[in-house]
Amino acid sequence: MLERIFAIRQQGSSIKTEVLAGLTTFVTMVYIIFVNPLMLAQAGMDMGAAFVATCIAAAIGCFIMGFWANYPLALAPGMGLNAFFTYGVVLGMGHSWQSALGAVFLSGCLFLLLSIFKIREWVIQAIPLVLKQAIATGIGAFLALIALKNAGIIVANPATLVQLGDITQAGPLLAIFSFFIIAALMFRDIKSGVLISIMLVTGAAWSLELITYQGLTSMPPSILPTLMELDIASAFELSMLSVVFAFLFVDLFDTSGTLVAVTHKAGLADEQGKMPRLGRALSADSSATIAGSMLGTSTTTSYIESVSGVSVGGKTGLTAVVVGICFILMTFFAPLAKMVPAYATAGAILYVAVLMLQNLKFVNWDDMSDAIPVSVVLLMTPLTFSIAHGIALGFIAYTAIKVVCKKAEEVSASVWLLTALFVLKFSLE
Repeated sequence: MLERIFAIRQQGSSIKTEVLAGLTTFVTMVYIIFVNPLMLAQAGMDMGAAFVATCIAAAIGCFIMGFWANYPLALAPGMGLNAFFTYGVVLGMGHSWQSALGAVFLSGCLFLLLSIFKIREWVIQAIPLVLKQAIATGIGAFLALIALKNAGIIVANPATLVQLGDITQAGPLLAIFSFFIIAALMFRDIKSGVLISIMLVTGAAWSLELITYQGLTSMPPSILPTLMELDIASAFELSMLSVVFAFLFVDLFDTSGTLVAVTHKAGLADEQGKMPRLGRALSADSSATIAGSMLGTSTTTSYIESVSGVSVGGKTGLTAVVVGICFILMTFFAPLAKMVPAYATAGAILYVAVLMLQNLKFVNWDDMSDAIPVSVVLLMTPLTFSIAHGIALGFIAYTAIKVVCKKAEEVSASVWLLTALFVLKFSLE
C-alpha cells in the first residue's frame, strides 16, 4: 500500500529511510509547538487551544503534502508570520485576534486561487528580487527585536524608546545561554540544536525554581476557545489590505524558496530544474493555512528544516506523513509546552532571525536604487513593529527611488499598482 501511494522504491528509497527522515525533520522543527502558543497567547488567545491548533494544523499540512503532493516537505505555523500576527496585527494595529485569523483565512484562499489558476509564477516574478530579499531581512530584524524583548535583554524607555535591560537577571542570562547553545550545536551540524536548547534552558529554569513542574503528558487541551472563531468579514476592510498582503506574499515567497531548496536537495527536480506536482505542493500549503485559521493558529507554511530529513535520505511524501503523525502525538504533551518560559524560546527566535538576515549578502549595495528600498524595509519593519508597514513602505520607496534615479522602466505594472494601493491605504488611515 505504501509503495502504491508514495512510489518509495521508484524514488530509490525505503520505508525505514523515510521514517528516519521524518523523525529527523520533526526533531528539527518541533520547537514551533513551544514558540507558537506562547506568541498567540500574548494576542489574547487561549494557550492550550493554540497549542492543539498548532499541532493539528501542522499535521494537516504534512498529510496533504505527503499523500497528495508526495513531497518530503513538512509544514507548521511559520516563524515571522506568527510574530506579525501577535505583535503587528493584534497588539500593534489593535485588531482582534479573530480578525487576524480572518486575514490569515483570506490570504490562504487567495494563495489557493493563485495555485489553482497557475498564476503564482507571474505573481512571484512580478515582485522584484530586491524587494523579496528586503522582506526576508525585514522579518529577520523584526524577529530579532521580538526575541530580545521577550528575553528582557532590551526594555522600554520613555526617553529613548528602548534601552538595555538588566542582563544580570536569570531570564536574560538564560536567553543568551540558549542562543549560544544553538550556535554551538548548529556549528557541529546537530540538527536538533534548537530543541535541545529549549529543553536545557527550561530544565535550568526549573532547577532554579523559576518555573513550576506541571508534568509531561495529559489529555489534549480543548480547542473550542479558538475553533471557528475567525472573523472573515473584517478581513475585507481597507485597513486590513496590507495585513492580508503580508500574510499572502511572505507565505508565497517562503514556500516557493523552500520548495526549490528541498526538491533540489532530494534530486526531485528534472533536468530543466522544474518541479513535478508543483501545483499540488503549493495547494497543500494554502489548504493548511485555511485549515489552521479555522482551528485557531497563524499562517501554516513549508519549513526549510525539511532539508534535514532529505539529507538523511527522505525522498517521498511518507517523510511528511511521519512528521504529521509526530505532531498529532505531541498534543498529549501540553503540560511540557506550558512549562517553557518565553526566555527559553528567545534563543530559537533570534537564531531564525540570523538565518533570515543572511539575505543581506545578496543585495547589490553598490546600486543605491536597490540599497535604499532594502534599508527602508530592514529598518521600518522592526521600528514600526509591523511586517505589513515594512512591506508597504518598501514598495513605496522602491518605486520612488527608481523614478528619481531615472530607472522607472524597471518598475513593473504590478508594482505600480501595489504602490498606489499602499499610498491610498496610508492616506485613508
